[in-house]
Amino acid sequence: MDSDGFEERMHELEYFHSLRLLPSAWVIIRVDGRSFSQFTKSHFEKPFDVEFHKLMVQTAAALLEELHGIYAYTESDEISVLFPPSWELFDRSLEKIVSISASIASAKFTHASQIVVSFDSRVWLGVNSSQVIDYFRWRQADATRCALNGWCYWMLRKSGETARKATKILDSETVAFKKELLFQNGINFNELPAWQHRGVGLYWEEYQKQNYNPIEEEETLVTRHRIKLQENMPIKDEHTEFLRRFLNIE
Repeated sequence: MDSDGFEERMHELEYFHSLRLLPSAWVIIRVDGRSFSQFTKSHFEKPFDVEFHKLMVQTAAALLEELHGIYAYTESDEISVLFPPSWELFDRSLEKIVSISASIASAKFTHASQIVVSFDSRVWLGVNSSQVIDYFRWRQADATRCALNGWCYWMLRKSGETARKATKILDSETVAFKKELLFQNGINFNELPAWQHRGVGLYWEEYQKQNYNPIEEEETLVTRHRIKLQENMPIKDEHTEFLRRFLNIE
């Protein structure tokens, strides 16, 4: 057998797009938990669980660090990580980016929780900073919508309603109706922990660390970087200013 010819024929059957992300575009990778609705129902408190939230924050931090991102946002079972137009990791190969980001998220969450899970991944591209801001405002709006629906649904379920009846009660109802429904059952939606209905952000910050210089035999201050967690996310115009200030978006 001609080993070189055999290998070449096998490579010809590989299906590979070789797609590259648009040059000079802002890149956002969004990973989502696969079948997490059933998974979280079996292992965590509904509608929100502090331990699950901590696991998602750890997973977001891993993606931010390993992929060299500049900002990450997580709400519910999804994480969005932002990369500047100059980002060239994996030569901007789409298939590499989605496969490796999904595997990082899956491995980190599984290791931290000791429960096997999987994430999928997709890429969003923005041609300017305004679109980037719109993207994160969109995801925060989704966080608020999902949180309100989740609280209403699980309040009804825990009060004895079936899944079908709870869904029917909430179908096509307004935000005001849902907030009033919660309020009548002792829950003020606006006073719930901010991370539940706004999500949280992670970004890099500089800090000073004391270091010993053995040559000079003296203590010195050195600048290091670490990931900072923004638990109390701003909203609306303050959210926009938050993104501009920390992400250097003009």
